[in-house]
Amino acid sequence: MVFAELRGIGFYLAVLGAVLLMVVPVPPPVLDVLVLFNFSLAITVLLVAMQVERPLFFSSFPTVLLLATLFRLAVNIATTRSILARMNGGTVIHTFGDFVVGGEPVVGFIVFLILVLVQYLVITKGAERVAEVAARFTLDALPGKQMSIDADLSSGLIGEEEARRRRRELQREADFYGAMDGASKFVRGEAIAALVILFINVLGGFLIGMLVHGKTFQESLHIYTVLSVGEGLVQQIPALFVSAATGILLTRSAGDARLDAVLAREFLAFPRNFYLVALILLALGLFTPIPFVLPAALAFLFFAVARRMERRTREEATPQEVEEKQERALWTPEGTLEVLTYDPVEFEFGYGLVPLVDPKHGGDFLERILLIRRQLALELGFVVPTVRVRDNLALPQNRYVVKIHGGRVGEGEVYPDRLLAVGVGEAEARELGGLATKDPTFGLPAAWIPPEARSAAEDRGYTVVDASTVLATHFTEILRRHAHELLGREETRALLDHVKKTHPTLVQDLVPGTLTLTEVQKVLRNLLKEGIPIRNLVTVLEVLTEYAPRTKNPDELTEHVRQALARVITERYAPEGELKVIHFAAEAEERLLGALRARDGSPTLLLPPEDVERLYRSLGDALRRSEALGVRPVLLTSPAVRRAVRELVERVFPDLPVLSYAELLPDVRVEGVSVIAI
Repeated sequence: MVFAELRGIGFYLAVLGAVLLMVVPVPPPVLDVLVLFNFSLAITVLLVAMQVERPLFFSSFPTVLLLATLFRLAVNIATTRSILARMNGGTVIHTFGDFVVGGEPVVGFIVFLILVLVQYLVITKGAERVAEVAARFTLDALPGKQMSIDADLSSGLIGEEEARRRRRELQREADFYGAMDGASKFVRGEAIAALVILFINVLGGFLIGMLVHGKTFQESLHIYTVLSVGEGLVQQIPALFVSAATGILLTRSAGDARLDAVLAREFLAFPRNFYLVALILLALGLFTPIPFVLPAALAFLFFAVARRMERRTREEATPQEVEEKQERALWTPEGTLEVLTYDPVEFEFGYGLVPLVDPKHGGDFLERILLIRRQLALELGFVVPTVRVRDNLALPQNRYVVKIHGGRVGEGEVYPDRLLAVGVGEAEARELGGLATKDPTFGLPAAWIPPEARSAAEDRGYTVVDASTVLATHFTEILRRHAHELLGREETRALLDHVKKTHPTLVQDLVPGTLTLTEVQKVLRNLLKEGIPIRNLVTVLEVLTEYAPRTKNPDELTEHVRQALARVITERYAPEGELKVIHFAAEAEERLLGALRARDGSPTLLLPPEDVERLYRSLGDALRRSEALGVRPVLLTSPAVRRAVRELVERVFPDLPVLSYAELLPDVRVEGVSVIAI
């Protein structure tokens, strides 16, 4: 923390110091240090720009470009002051001037002008144009890319975390290219300033040398030309490095490899080209006055590289060959296995439902899938896997199918241009100009009516919903009913890892010390199968830790967990503190206890077929009477037979909740609506 604060203070002081260089006189030894540091900074920026795999990995480059330009201009102004005032710009500048000029001031001046023109007209202009185009195209493509991310997320191709990461990257990309568009203007302005400063140094120095320092015309011209050209070179060479880094970074295409790796892969991918170059070089040596040794040496180098690449190509198959080999493998019995994989949850629809699903046509079903998964996560306590949404031309145009692990678990038919009026009989459907049907979710009589009949249907007291809501409601109910099938070992492990972050001892004591992962999974699936949420997973694991030493049977452990979740169960079925129940008569309860047997470690009822038939008939009559009264009761039994009764009645009444007295809070008011006799 202290180092970070000191680093921040040092950075702020460095920026302020660069500004002060423009107004505070600097001695020549310090100028030498600043000039060399300017060289080092420019080389570092160029190397980093060439080594990053993607432009966004150097997202601070616009700020670095601005600060480097500011520092370079400050050093330029400081050296100009020293040259004009002292006829001394430091050892580095004088050395550069003598080396380049070499006794010919005109030659040095021309070299400097060429460097400035190359930087300004070629590199800087090109980088500026690339920055403008990249910024414009990035901003124009931003809405489409965001919609693509939303579509991939809704269809289950990516998760929510990946979607957030992609959105952040899109925002960073837009900010980066927008900043680069502005920062490139600084480089162009600096190139113009360098020319102006050079002429000021030469002309101003020439006059100051003769009028102030008493030098002759020749002495003044030589001294200030050497110093001005040297000062211009030590500024323009680092500027050229930074401008080249700007161009390299902006012209990098999307990829995940460094520049040297990309160039090596793309240039060396075609060995025959190197053979052709070697032949051209040999021809130049043989048929032109060029000395044969130079082109022959280069031809030998290209020939050696081509041979080396051919050997490597034989050793390593090309990506195209690998792809062709994989395609051929699909036609083999082993390769066919790859085609057999499927997604945990699939939603297939006919082409007539595209307006409900595709966002490009105004469909919102993909967005609803996100809300459904979030709702079920809060309700059930685990995240439903991503949903694969695809069209199926083999289906009727208005039909849809839901699959769990490749098996069809639900289907229905909706009409995007109509509304569903629930509770409408066939006669009313004809009066409203609708198509008689049944609600796909609950099986109630309904009708698909035209939109203009909505008011008439609502005036008669019917519930009217649009096709997208019907689709989402049915899909939600299917996922809720089959949630236990979606909880695999990997999902169970993920839940335990999540609890382990806050309760590490609890998880470590239970798995694998007391129970296996499979046994915990079976308990959780038993709970979900009967609609009991596992969101309070800590309580579930506490109960398992307590009772697992006595029994490893998942069914018995499930009953103990259900009793510990009495508050959750009571809240689910009796939110207002009152519960309507169907219960067995005392004699029937005794017969059930007497028929209870253990099979594979789990209790089961061995009743005569005629008793089972009477039980189903009595229970069906009770449910019909309750439905006529608008009541949705539960079947209440003793704890000893609850599990066995549930297995017996779910074959005919899968949606009937079966509870025991031990799973209800003491203060709940129980009201019997029917009594079952056997």
